[in-house]
Amino acid sequence: MNAVSDTRPDPVPDGGSAPGAPEQEAPLLNIANALTVLRLVLVPVFIGLMLRDGDPARLAAALVFIVAAITDRLDGQLARSRNLITSFGKIADPIADKALTLSAFILLSVAGRLWWWVTIVILVRELDITLLRFVMLRRAVMAASRGGKLKTVLQISGLVLMLIPWTMFLPGAVGTALTWLGWAVIGAALVVTVVTGVDYCLQARRIARENR
Repeated sequence: MNAVSDTRPDPVPDGGSAPGAPEQEAPLLNIANALTVLRLVLVPVFIGLMLRDGDPARLAAALVFIVAAITDRLDGQLARSRNLITSFGKIADPIADKALTLSAFILLSVAGRLWWWVTIVILVRELDITLLRFVMLRRAVMAASRGGKLKTVLQISGLVLMLIPWTMFLPGAVGTALTWLGWAVIGAALVVTVVTGVDYCLQARRIARENR
């Protein structure tokens, strides 16, 4: 996900270049941007399904979330490999990423399946670091760290595990175990989210000092 996604190599999806270096703008209508728009469209669909009652709606919401997460991965790869870099992608991609993941966290908390304090910590970190990376664009590119990429993988994996109504088709101990696995992955994601947030703040502080 290219959820300023931590799965892309720079602060905003679709790539980037060093400060002062010329960047060639790709055509606005390209496959990477189309996938980003698709993800934006899927967000309200996901939200609508999550607000409905019943396991079938929950399963449908989980499937929509998975498809949207796949588009996040694909648009970043296509943007890098085919040089499909656009200003639209740099802005729309992080908006789509955060809209998808944060809405999932919030809706899980609304449904009583995830503690609110977990959602609030992750929400504050994601919004603050996203804003910070946009601000720092004027000074230097803040490349996504391995920790940032791990954070994204853990968040998406944990959310998928929490969204799928396992007991619908895996009753008994197996379904319960997968639900608890989701909690464990979300817990790991929370730790990595906080640690990488601190790391980005320290990185931004260092860059600010070097560019005085």
